[in-house]
Amino acid sequence: MNARFVRLSAAALLLGGLVAASTGAFAHGDVTPQAVDTTGLEPLGAEWRESNPYRGNERAIEIGKSAFNQNCARCHGLGAVSGGIAPDLRFLEPGDSGDEWFKERVVNGAIRNGVTYMPKFDEALGQEALWTIRAWLETVAEQ
Repeated sequence: MNARFVRLSAAALLLGGLVAASTGAFAHGDVTPQAVDTTGLEPLGAEWRESNPYRGNERAIEIGKSAFNQNCARCHGLGAVSGGIAPDLRFLEPGDSGDEWFKERVVNGAIRNGVTYMPKFDEALGQEALWTIRAWLETVAEQ
């Protein structure tokens, strides 16, 4: 066998192994939530609101954009433009109907066949931070 072919084959196997290993490292659900500073916003308490109390609040939207980039963009894409891995959140239903789906997903996460597609974020971030994200998402919504 040609020595060059053996070296190239070994390099290809090594590269393939590295790619396979890195895929697991970046899988859905492997996210460390980043704290969100909601200073200046009305505290919402422990019980989840049914609809977004920060809708249209400029301060909340500003916080939500940063919070999305730190906690959501890894799976849902920068600017909420999904690359196909996770839902494109620009197409969430507007208003209270979209709030219902958003709340359900961030509180309960998404697990299918034992695989975490989205972790629960309610305890890690709290409803204030999560509603700011929803407020920002409505500013980039597409119908």
